[in-house]
This record gives sequence, C-alpha cells and structure tokens, in this order.
Amino acid sequence: MYTFNPGPSAVYPAVRQYLTDAFDEGWLSAPHRSEKVTALVRQTVADLKSKLNVPQDYTVLFTGSATECWEILAQSLTPRRSFHLYNGDFGEKWYKYAKALRPASTGLSFGLDELPDIASLPFAPDDTDLVCITQNETSTATQLREGFILNLYNRLGGALLAVDATSSLAGLNLKYIKADIWYGSVQKCFGLPAGLGVMILSPRAVAQAKLVNDRAHYNALPAMLSQMLNHQTNYTPNVLGIYLMSRVLADREPIKAVAQHLADRAEKLYAFFDQATPLQPFVHNPETRSTTVIGLAGEAALIEEIKAKAKEAGLQLGSGYGPLKNTTIRIANFPAVPDAAMEALVQFFAKEYPG
Repeated sequence: MYTFNPGPSAVYPAVRQYLTDAFDEGWLSAPHRSEKVTALVRQTVADLKSKLNVPQDYTVLFTGSATECWEILAQSLTPRRSFHLYNGDFGEKWYKYAKALRPASTGLSFGLDELPDIASLPFAPDDTDLVCITQNETSTATQLREGFILNLYNRLGGALLAVDATSSLAGLNLKYIKADIWYGSVQKCFGLPAGLGVMILSPRAVAQAKLVNDRAHYNALPAMLSQMLNHQTNYTPNVLGIYLMSRVLADREPIKAVAQHLADRAEKLYAFFDQATPLQPFVHNPETRSTTVIGLAGEAALIEEIKAKAKEAGLQLGSGYGPLKNTTIRIANFPAVPDAAMEALVQFFAKEYPG
C-alpha cells in the first residue's frame, strides 16, 4: 500500500531499521541530560544546518509539534500584537490562537489563486511584533514562493517575520535568511513519525526573545535558548524522534537535490491532472500552487468513488481538509514518497479514468 496522506505521511522504509537500532543501542532509555544525548542533539543540529542550508548563526530548537510553536511565539515574541496572512485552515487557526493570547492581533485572508499586495497590507511595522505567514498551506495546497517572502521581509521594519513551513521544511530549499522564525513538524517532508517539532530562529529573533524576557511560561524562549547552549532542552525531549531525524539527515541528499526532485515531480503531476483526468487542480494559478501538496477537486460522489477504487489498487489518497474535505483529494509529494508510488498513481488514473 502506498500512502499519499499529507500528514502524518509516508515514512522512509529505513525507519524500520532505525527503530531497531535505537532499541539495541539504548536510546529509548538514555538519560536526556547525559553526554550520549547531548552529543546526539549537537550532531543532529549540525547535520540539519548542513543538509537543509540553514545559516550557521541561526538557532535550532526542538519542540513537541509545530502547533506548540504558536503558543511559544505568542508568549515569548509578541508583547503587543501579531499580524497574520492566511488562505487556509492552518494559517487561520494560528491567527485565532494568537488572538486568544494577544487580543490586539489582526489578520487578513486572501484567495487561493491570489497573492496579497504587500504595499497595502494593513499593519504598522513599528507597532507589530510579529508578521505571520504559512509558506505552504497544507489544507488548501497553496504556496508562498521565495519572491513574495523576500518582498514581505523588506516591508517589515521593526517586526519579525514568522513562517509556518510544516509541509515544506526538509522538502523545499527555503531561504532561511529572509525570515526570522521558521517552524515545522517531522511527519511530512522529514519522512518521520509524528511527535517532534523544529523551530529555527534568526539572530534578530534571539535578541528579541532576550529583550522580551518571557519567564512566566514553561516553554518560554529564554529558557529554551539557555538550555540549547548545552545542547539540551528544558523538558524531557523526544529522544527517539531526534535520533530518527539524525539517521534520516545522515542518509539524505542535500536539500538542493531533494527540492529539485520534488519540483520535477510536481510539474509532471500538475501537467497530468490538468489534462488527463476528471479531477482538476483546485488551485488554478500555477504561481500559488504547492510543490509538496497537490490538491485535486471534483464532485463529492466522484471523489468518494476514486478514493475507494484507489484503495483497492493499493493507493491511499489523502482526503481534503475542513470545508474541502468531501470535494478534494490531496496528494503528498514528500521526499519519502517513492517515485514508484507516483508512477502507480498516474497509471491508476490512466487506466480507470482515461481522458
């Protein structure tokens, strides 16, 4: 069975051996303050920076999930308000969560096929702590590309730019230097089981965290940053998750090669579904289509039929999300999904639903 679920998604087949190795090597009961674990954290952070092209002066922190980062950012980097751009459920949920903690926060929604006009965005840079975007919106299969992020970054003034990269971190060759906070979870492009989040902070974000000096919360950034100086966390971390990440990073190609492979596959998939099947990409504008989550639209009855037939053929297609649940299918184009799975998917549609 090939799975195309966009999260939790396919894991690398080698994870099975990694899990056995973790048990045999004693990682499951290793004290998290021990040199064994701190050495693992040190090496994993070094490999992550190397393989994903993260600047050396950026700080890597581990969390429990990407959504935990919403709380950390609101508490530790948003003394006044944040401003949120969103066009899907995850960006909107981030906005609503931030507003619950910082009521002065504001947001702006935009359409699937459009890009907001950066010059007219309704926020005051000198009165806003954080500008928040979702680089790859999993729920709507949309993407904000490098040029947009760069132009937004140049408009920030004193605000910091925070990026939810959950469905693109470790899949796209992100330009980390053009934002201050990047975060994501490992159950997508890392090809790992859920249970670990990663947050990447610029020197500017670290300086701001120290200035705000949040000491009122268990997962406050000053405490997290202080512990990471010793390659530790301020709680008992998911040691197994960090070990698995270390193994995956060691075995993977550099991100430039990974990203190019995903871009090539996405281009072929969009071309195929644009022409050859009863389903159509539900994002019409090629500039806003996601590289890593392919969204397809159709009538609810047809979607149900296709998913059932695909399952019989050994293909588990991802359902839509939220209001799009019954009228869309999502296809994860993540690194751990093999080329053979994509070929089987195309052959399935060519046979069952010829154009």
